[in-house]
Amino acid sequence: MKKSYTRDYLILFFTAALIIALDQFTKVLIRQNLALGEVWSPWPWLTPYARIVHWYNTGAALGIFKGGGNIFIVLAIVVALGIIYYFPRVPAGDWSLRLAMGLQLGGALGNMIDRLTVGQVTDFISVGNFPVFNVADSSITIGVIVLLLGVYLQERAQKKAEAAKAAASQAANDGKSMP
Repeated sequence: MKKSYTRDYLILFFTAALIIALDQFTKVLIRQNLALGEVWSPWPWLTPYARIVHWYNTGAALGIFKGGGNIFIVLAIVVALGIIYYFPRVPAGDWSLRLAMGLQLGGALGNMIDRLTVGQVTDFISVGNFPVFNVADSSITIGVIVLLLGVYLQERAQKKAEAAKAAASQAANDGKSMP
């Protein structure tokens, strides 16, 4: 019997669509309300630590590889297709990998939409001296963190299960050797 992937893809596309919608909505707000380079901070005491600033990025995250827009469009398509292909093969119980893939798909497509429609990525979240970023960048980063945390928790659970199995085996062997 062939497995239906409808539910799997609905979860993936819903997560990605939510990220894309939030990302594009916030970028439109920034482009419509702040001039390029303009800073908005509702509380002056917060300005050194966090502020909203209208900025463009023609490179990758954190401003690296400036001017590589077309390469990043192709890369986003490859990543998106890879996620779409691999997603239904992830076990339903592996929520962390599924969530991470949805976040990364949404982030990749959110920035790709900017590259295709604006010619560059709109960034606006500025924290301390860290490079300016956006919702899509945050989604990709959070996706990586969720992925790493999920792998760590799975490995930890697997080690506990192996230790429990070894202890049970040892106990069984100890019980057999007793007169």
